[in-house]
Amino acid sequence: MLGGIQNSKLLVTNLIDHAAREHTNREIVSYWADGSLTRSNWGEIGVEARKFSQALQKLGMKKGDRIATIAMNHVHHLATWYGTAGIGGVLHTINPRLFEEQLVYICNHAEDRVLLFDKMFTPIIELIKPQLKTVEHFIQFDGEKGEYSTYRELVDAEDGDFTWVDVEENDPVGLCYTSGTTGNPKGVLYEHRSNVIHAITEVQPDVMDLATKSVMLPVVPMFHANAWGIPFAAAAVGSKLVFSASNEAPVLWKLIREEKVTHSAGVPTVWLSMFADMDTNGGDYGDLTTVIIGGSACPRAMIERLMKNDIRVGHAWGMTETSPIGTTGAYPANWDELSFDEQVDVICMQGRPPYGVELRVVDEDGNELPRDGESSGTLEIRGPWIIQRYFQADEDAVGEDRWFDTGDVAVLHPDGTMQITDRAKDVIKSGGEWISSIELENAAVGAPGVAEAAAVGVYHPKWDERPLLIVVRKPDSDVSGDDIKSYLTDKIAKWWMPDEVIFVDELPHTATGKILKRALRDEYKDYKLAGVE
Repeated sequence: MLGGIQNSKLLVTNLIDHAAREHTNREIVSYWADGSLTRSNWGEIGVEARKFSQALQKLGMKKGDRIATIAMNHVHHLATWYGTAGIGGVLHTINPRLFEEQLVYICNHAEDRVLLFDKMFTPIIELIKPQLKTVEHFIQFDGEKGEYSTYRELVDAEDGDFTWVDVEENDPVGLCYTSGTTGNPKGVLYEHRSNVIHAITEVQPDVMDLATKSVMLPVVPMFHANAWGIPFAAAAVGSKLVFSASNEAPVLWKLIREEKVTHSAGVPTVWLSMFADMDTNGGDYGDLTTVIIGGSACPRAMIERLMKNDIRVGHAWGMTETSPIGTTGAYPANWDELSFDEQVDVICMQGRPPYGVELRVVDEDGNELPRDGESSGTLEIRGPWIIQRYFQADEDAVGEDRWFDTGDVAVLHPDGTMQITDRAKDVIKSGGEWISSIELENAAVGAPGVAEAAAVGVYHPKWDERPLLIVVRKPDSDVSGDDIKSYLTDKIAKWWMPDEVIFVDELPHTATGKILKRALRDEYKDYKLAGVE
């Protein structure tokens, strides 16, 4: 027996149809690399996406073809997301910060047929173009026409009278490759269904709390795990979007204040630079009410600063493999009864999973550990927007009963709150006990004069490993190692205290802004602690 409800497909194209129909005049603002500002709206994007679909078909593109972009956040990029979906294609967003050999590998592995790019990335295109085996068309997103066809000339030649190609909800629609992994990058192939369910989940109050009245500025790039799904979630409710091709702090503050931004999302390093700019140049937070911070653990001092200014911090955790939302810092039922410090304690953890996501923690033998807030083990996840198999892989990426090993070490609290204690490979094991490099780093960043900090384990003949703290000072700071250790005295366990603090001009970062711990471990693997034979 079947139910009596209509069987409507969950398709990405339905999102843009809804936004264009029900939120026609809600703005899409773009700040371009040349400093200009343009305004569009969801209605215009709905038409432009269809025009782009027509242009793709004229280029010979068909269902299942991969259409690649190397671009920052702007309205043209947004239209290509929906226009590619409109022909049943797969939009492959590529991170321009990757190394040449990674870019070449990714394009060739994906078998991209079209590559759209921002003018600022022309040197990258010229570098990799001779090595690309499948790309037939190179299209420049912005700027004056030169050697390459432009997005505008292709789109403006069409009339937008186009019917979306018929697809199934489990058909692929997006492709992102992981960063910071060992070996070659791996592709994660998203489906229409997974993206739509993820978008509907994101707008919930306990996740990103998006609504029609929201004004969202995603600092997270569109090439980083689908800009955390924001372009889809915003369409679902008709939020105003403010895009910036520049992540410079003065530009972002200007947009936040002038466009009355209420929501923003980005990695901690973005907010560190924005705080530094505010401390130097002054200014306020405008209408900002909600900040989603993810990509790496958010330092306590950052959370405190935002919360003291009545800004809700959604401390999020996820991966490219999880589309990416896995958990967010949802307020518990007793939030109003907690002291400020207790509220900060809650947000410093990675939050609870929304409906659809299941988490568990297992020991080295795969046995599930209790949710007691103490039992630490490998974090596993499953759900309708979690990876099953990497693109073009021969085997599934999940274990028994679809559980995916995240590579993170975590504890689960009785109320379901998840707390990352470390990446499995980043744990510092001293005397048979684990030291959380993440918690040590976040505590150190709160010390006066510290801009960034990273902790790695270095060899010790007695304890196996001891923590080495690598610090970048703030401009004009003369903070010393002893100053930092003194600050940490009541912030961490005594045996967590770093044996040494050293200072560097900068720390290496991954293409998505995370501290590149692998490079630091390699650099300091032979480091000799003072006084230790």
